[in-house]
Amino acid sequence: MRILRGALLLGGLALLACGLVGLLTDPYVTGPLGVLLWAAGLVALHDGLWLPLVCAPGAAATGRPVLRGWLVVAAAVGAVAVPAVLRAGDDHGNATLLPLPYLRNWLLFLAVSAAAAVLVAAVRRGVRRAGRARR
Repeated sequence: MRILRGALLLGGLALLACGLVGLLTDPYVTGPLGVLLWAAGLVALHDGLWLPLVCAPGAAATGRPVLRGWLVVAAAVGAVAVPAVLRAGDDHGNATLLPLPYLRNWLLFLAVSAAAAVLVAAVRRGVRRAGRARR
């Protein structure tokens, strides 16, 4: 297992180096220093803000696997949906670019998935209580 992890680490670092060299030598990138500063800011934002915001509720929900699972799903879908929600109405005269009501659909998904999580938690609680009553 240790050899596999080492091989995967080396492979990942090689891909990272290849992408970085490709980015910095791309003729369309006119300011590689600006790109590196942007990437450093992104890492700082991710590790300083996003990671604590995601980990804090997860740590608080350690004893509640259904809640923790729903939080992971909500964060993943939110990461994909937020850019579309923020661009709503920014179609530059082409109504087919962002044709759907993304905010409504995202909130609807969150509500339905939260209801499903509550239902799963209630069923699990009922199963546990029934198992205790049998004993």
